[in-house]
Amino acid sequence: MKLKLVTIGQKMPDWVQTGYDDYAKRLQTLLPVQLIELPMAKRGKSDSAADIQKFCQIEGQAILQQVSPRDRLIALEVGGRNLSTEKLSITLKDWMLEGQDVVLAIGGPDGLSDQVRQQAEWHWSLSPLTLPHPLVRVIVIEQLYRAMSILKGHPYHRA
Repeated sequence: MKLKLVTIGQKMPDWVQTGYDDYAKRLQTLLPVQLIELPMAKRGKSDSAADIQKFCQIEGQAILQQVSPRDRLIALEVGGRNLSTEKLSITLKDWMLEGQDVVLAIGGPDGLSDQVRQQAEWHWSLSPLTLPHPLVRVIVIEQLYRAMSILKGHPYHRA
């Protein structure tokens, strides 16, 4: 199984890049992860609700172009499933046994498009809080590393 983290937004602040890189480096020996950063649609200061919906659709199309027909698409959003780290490790193990590649989709500041939500196999919520999308990529990569460390018997996770 390969895992792709497809996210809207490029040129992240240094703290995001540093945090992501640290956990991605640790994770690569356990699970191959590819980060795909897609450009955010151009926004203005006084965009209407219709403009924002259009931006989400453009970004959603870009995300879906990264998903092959045999990939499992998981949408990260507030209204999704809540998983404990232990449950995430079991889910990762199941995915690895099934052998299907997984795409985790992180939307931009306005979330994911309806098209991405509809095509996703399921939805994953990191928290009931609304989190800034740059922070989400750091939390996701850390949780993936933590879940894999549980599977590999590594002492990183302390329950």
